[in-house]
This record gives sequence, C-alpha cells and structure tokens, in this order.
Amino acid sequence: MKKKLLYLILLFASIHLSAQITITESSGWLESAFVKWTPLSGADSYNVYYTGGGQTNKKIDNELIRNYGSYFRADIPGIAAGSYTITIKPVTAGTEGTGATTASLTVKAHDRSGFAFNAGRVPGAYNADGTPKSNAVIIYITQKTKNTVSLNVTGASSNPCVGLQTILDGFKKGKDTRPLIIRMIGQITDLSYMLNGDLVIENNNNAASYITLEGIGNDATADGWGIRVKNASNIEIRNIGIMNCDSGEGDNIGLQQDNDYVWVHNCDFFYGKPGSDADQIKGDGALDCKKSTYVTFSYNHFWDNGKSNLLGLSEGTTEGLYITYHHNWYDHSDSRHPRIRYYSAHVYNNYYDGNSKYGVGSTLGSSVFVEANFFRNCKYPMLTSMQGTDIYNGAGTFSSEDGGTIKAFNNTMSGQNRFVGYDATTYPVEFDAYVAATRNETISSSIKSKKGAKTYNNFDTNTSVMYAYTPETPENAKTTVMQYAGRISGGDFQWTFNNTIDDTADGVNIGLRDALYAYQTSLVNVQGETPSASNPQTLTTETDNNQTVSAGTAIEPMIFTWGGDATDATVTGLPASGISFVKNTTAKTITITGTPTANVSFSIATSGTSGSPANATGTITVEGTVTPPAGDQIHNFTESGTTSTFYTISGNLATNKGTVTYNGLTLTQCLKLETATSITYTTTQSSTLTLVLVEAAGTAKIDGTNYTATAGIITVTLPAGNHTIAKKDTANLFYMKTAYSGTLKVDKNSGPENLVVYPNPIVNQMYITSDNVQKVEVYNILGSLVKTVEKNTESIDMSHLTSGHYIVKIKTDQGTITKKIIKK
Repeated sequence: MKKKLLYLILLFASIHLSAQITITESSGWLESAFVKWTPLSGADSYNVYYTGGGQTNKKIDNELIRNYGSYFRADIPGIAAGSYTITIKPVTAGTEGTGATTASLTVKAHDRSGFAFNAGRVPGAYNADGTPKSNAVIIYITQKTKNTVSLNVTGASSNPCVGLQTILDGFKKGKDTRPLIIRMIGQITDLSYMLNGDLVIENNNNAASYITLEGIGNDATADGWGIRVKNASNIEIRNIGIMNCDSGEGDNIGLQQDNDYVWVHNCDFFYGKPGSDADQIKGDGALDCKKSTYVTFSYNHFWDNGKSNLLGLSEGTTEGLYITYHHNWYDHSDSRHPRIRYYSAHVYNNYYDGNSKYGVGSTLGSSVFVEANFFRNCKYPMLTSMQGTDIYNGAGTFSSEDGGTIKAFNNTMSGQNRFVGYDATTYPVEFDAYVAATRNETISSSIKSKKGAKTYNNFDTNTSVMYAYTPETPENAKTTVMQYAGRISGGDFQWTFNNTIDDTADGVNIGLRDALYAYQTSLVNVQGETPSASNPQTLTTETDNNQTVSAGTAIEPMIFTWGGDATDATVTGLPASGISFVKNTTAKTITITGTPTANVSFSIATSGTSGSPANATGTITVEGTVTPPAGDQIHNFTESGTTSTFYTISGNLATNKGTVTYNGLTLTQCLKLETATSITYTTTQSSTLTLVLVEAAGTAKIDGTNYTATAGIITVTLPAGNHTIAKKDTANLFYMKTAYSGTLKVDKNSGPENLVVYPNPIVNQMYITSDNVQKVEVYNILGSLVKTVEKNTESIDMSHLTSGHYIVKIKTDQGTITKKIIKK
C-alpha cells in the first residue's frame, strides 16, 4: 500500500514537472535583462539561469525572482553588453522540471560619459563593463528585510550591523573598502532608523571605496523618504523611483556636501510631499547638488517636478567644480534644469518637454555649455540672471544674483516665449546665451554678464579638463531619452500628460499627485521570503447604506472603499432616479450622491484575482412631496476644471492668468471668457449669482445683460429659470456660486439634517451647503480636536491634515449635526 502511495505521489509530481513554462515577455536592457512567465500549477519555486557574457547556465539569486500574482518576473543585473538567453525551471519537492528558454536577448552598455568618470574613475561597485567589481558584497533590501538585513562591516562600532542605515553607518568611516552593492526590491517605505527622514550614504571620501544603491526591475520605489550623499566618493545610484518624500532635507536625492565622483542615473523623480514654502507645493528639490564635484546626472526622468536640479549654494568659488547633465527627460517639470551657481556645467542631449518656467539658468559666475538639447515648449530655454529675457518683463525671473555665462551650440527649439542670443550690434548686453558657431569656439573675455561682469571660463575647450564624448543630434537625443530615461522599460508607474494644459501649468497636477499617494506595488512576494497572508477582498463604508430623506433633499454622500485582494468594484442599480455614483480607481472608492426623485436600491460587488468577493447593498427612500430649497451650487475652476453636474460649461482653461484669493481659497486656474465660452444652468427659484474674476473691473454678459465687477466680484440676483453666462469683454473667471435665498433657513425641511458637506473624500477644501453655520469643529479618529472655524464659511482649508478619517461637528442656528469625512 505504501509503495502504491509513493508511486502515485511521484507520478503526480512528474506530471507537474513535465508541464511547460510559458514565457510572456523577455528583453535585454542596459547591463541587465529580464523575463516574465505565467505561474505553473504545482511549482514550489523556480530556478533561473542565464547564458552569455562568458557564463553558461549561471544561476541567479533567489531574491531576483519575484511573484506578482498573475505572473513571475526575474531580473539579471550586473551583466556586460552582449547576447544572452535566460532559462526558467520549475521546482517541485526539490526537483527541477522541464525548463523554458528565451530567444537571444541583446544587452546594451550604460552610457558612462561625463565628469563623474574623470581620470578613469568608475563610480559605484560595478566595473566599466557593467559587471560587479572584484570582491563586491551584494545585499538585498525588501519591505520585509529593510530593518533586519545584517552585514559585518570593517570599522563599524559594533557588528553585525543590522538594518540598512546601520550598515551604511558602518561604511561611513571609510575603513571597509569592499565594493558594496545594495539592491532594492519593490516598494519600500520609511525604515525604522533613518537620518532625518533620509537614507544617508557616506564613506569618508575614501577613493578606494565604492558603493552602488540600485533598484531591481521596473518597480523599485523609495516611497516617503529621500537619499542623501555626503562626504562620499565613487557613489552610484540607479534605477530607483522616488516619490512622496517628506524628509527633513526635502530632496528626493541630494548631494549635500564634499562629494566627488558621483553618478545618478536612470531614476524616476516624482512629487515629494509639500513643503512649508510656496515654491515647495510639489516637494523640494528633485535632484540637487551642492559642494560636490566630478558628478554626472544622466538618463533620469523628472515627472512635473517643481524644482528639478539646484546646483551650487555657498561654494564661493568657480574653481574645481565640474558636473554633467545629459540625456535627462524634463517631462513637464517647471524650472531648474539646472539652476546653477559657480559651477562649470555641461548640459547636453537632454529633452526639455513642456516646461512652464525655464530651462537652464546661470548665476554667480557659472560657466554653462548647453549643447545639442531638444527644447519643446520650454517657456524660456536659457536664462542668465539679471539680463536679457530674465528681466525682459521686469524683475528677475529666477534670481537677483550676479549673472554667469551660457554658451549654446546646436540646440533645437520650438514653442518658446523668448530666447535671445548674443549679438555685438543688437544684443551686446541683454542676451540669454552666447550662441557659438562651432562646438570648439571659445568665448572672448570681453563678453561679460551684465550684473557682476562675470566671464566664461571655456572649460569645454580645455583638454586638460574636458572629457571625450560623442553627442547625438538633438532629434536623436530626444528619441534616446524617451526610450531609456528613468527605470527599466519606463518603470511600472505610468502617467500621460495633457500637453494642451500641462505645458504651461506650474501648479500641482491633482490627478498625478493622487495617483502617487495611492501607488501600491503589485509585488506579492520575493522568492525565499514567506508570502504575506492573503488579504480577503474588502468593501467598507463610513456612512449609512440605507437612508431616508424628504422629497427634494440630497442624501448624505455614501463612500465605499474597496481593498485587500479586491482590484475593482461594480455598482448595480445606479444611476437611477436622481442618484448617481463616481468610481475613483486610483483611490479605490465609489461615491454615491444625488437628490432622489423615487425610491432606489443598489448593490456593490468587488472583484479580484484572489479572495472571495465582498458585497454591499443599500436603499434610499423618499418621503413626502415637499420640494425644499436647493443647496448652493459652487464651482471652483482650480479644482474642477469644466466638469460640473449643475453648470454646463464649455471653453478654454488657463493657469497663467494670475492667482486669486477668495473666501480663504487660493485659485490658480480659470475659465477664459472668450467668444467660444458658454455657461448655462437652470434654477427652480430665485437665486444670487456670484462671479469671481482676476480683473478688478472685469466684465461678463449674464442672460444678455452686461455687468462689470467691483474689486473682481460680480453679484447678480436672478429669477427662476434658464440662465447663461458669456463674454462681454475678454476676462478670466476663477469661481462662481449660485446661492438660493431660502437655503437652510427655518423651513422644516431645511434644518441642519439637510446640510451637506462635500466632496467626500476631501483633497484640500471642504465645502458646506449652508449660510448659517455658527461653528465648525474637526476631530480626528482618536477624538482630538484638530481644527476650529468660527462663523459663516462656505469652504474650509483641510490641506494641512494628514490622510485618514475625521468627524466634523457643525453648529447652526437650527442645531448641531455631525458628519464623517475621509481626508485623502
């Protein structure tokens, strides 16, 4: 009997082992390659081998093999350029099964150009051919191991060093000269031990010490923290996405002081958390450099960053400071590409893609060679402080410091507002850059900056300083950048900008910001680590699914949030009878709102690749036939664009018409009142229309009658009926409100129980549909009072509150009502 049972077990195993691995994708990349395949039923794990680069069936580390639920992926970093194949073999009960092998994959070399490679140096723990340096130590960091990974480090205060920052603290003394490769896997949030919110890399400037911090695959993400380099030599940082940084220093990656031979490349730079200053709404610096030299920043992707590359701070000298920026994608980022003090900077083959403020800025005697870049709709491609375009419209655009000098050669530009090259006759002083006739042209010392009389040092033609390189044409560089900048294959986070709006917008892209806040890796587990327990599909709500309201009264918004293993949710029964819903797949919420005209029933069900679906049902019951006054209808163009359920709006939006402060709001986007602009709406009772314009005496045509603003405000009382708002003269509308005289008064149907708080979830502003609010108190989930607002208000700033659930207590002259809200 036992023999028969053993036979059946072996037979069952052999059936599974004979099944074939199905490869779904494979590719070579820059000194790496990857493969993806469909999970094989019955396999306990997988062995992955590669052949090429002098290796035959070389087995890769377990940590490089990851489970993403519907597929597995293995990445092979640290291989030289050439042709490779990858073989995947399933393992069941310790026995390998039949493998599958990719076609030949072409691996390319990284572009090691720039000042970081001066005098033959190769920053980081990899050789010039991309393979690990001799005696290199490789450690893997995952969300599970970030605080427990350990390593004995020569010179450390105590060993083993436990936790990533503790290991780096050990290397801080510069006594351990083994090349160190740190490989990040997946989305990693704050470590338990960091330095003011940053991971800090130091090695006491030991020229024999080499450190590489790299991401594996297309989803390695530093979420919520920054990377700081100080007192370090031979450092490489690559293939990492940095988002939501809220460290004390504030930079996604910052070279803080006394560094040399540093190479940061192929990283994705996203928004950081807003800082305290007005220019930090997208976070502080993306990739800044101070008091460092022989640096290369290349093939990085900047996603709408406000301040991309600050270079220099208080160095006080123009001697010995060298840096290269090449093949970076400035993707709708606003400014500092780079913004330079003191340095000799070579800026070549970058793609400037819809930049709302400026491209390269030169100050304080800096010498900048801007070569073979592609500028598309970059407002001001090049600026020199306090001269030319910088002061064309008044005060300095980006600096009041002494100028520097920009030498420009072979750049392609289109869509810029203004660019002025040096001309001895026409523009001998008020120029942005000296446009060279040839690449090796030297600039005469007689050409000086208007402020400070600074001259160009011609570092780029000095063979004792300049390195060998081969620039692409601007057009070819654009193609190269779009293919290779950022993480492998463009990274796992995707976003498409709207050039019509985003080319000129410098405010926060709300959709992009919310997507970054909601980002969650699809990584299930790393091979060799115990998988996390499966999360059941969940569907939760903070509001009552079943509501009874008087006729004509809006329901309290219902917000359902799906989570766990749920990947989507479906609503049945809506929209119907005045009730509709909005599904936000980024926030994983369904919000049900409206004023019912009949009884309504609905249901919601989740779906996903694992776990049982979660369900919810609800009913909305209408009582009576009394039609109470409607709630105020507010439209904020900064937050809502042209989307409204009350107003029908058509026309063009703009973000470059100034800023309006109204009722505690800072308004930055407007609707241009032009011939093609149209706003229509219908009221069932008399109302007061308020329009907020940027022009103090702006005009508008309302129901065919012309009106002129007083201090930017137009207020008109209108009867019930159909209404239109159109252009009289060109003007810019930032905000409008329709208020009903009977809203929330002593009518029995308009007490505090009919008050509405919206939107829910809240992003920045909370609105209340009432004109008799006496006091608003906001409490966190622990019951602590976090905000108080006295007297009448129609909007409350909630931007400073952290994400989570809150209780809002609203006191009116009709009583007190409590609402539950979610702050995103």
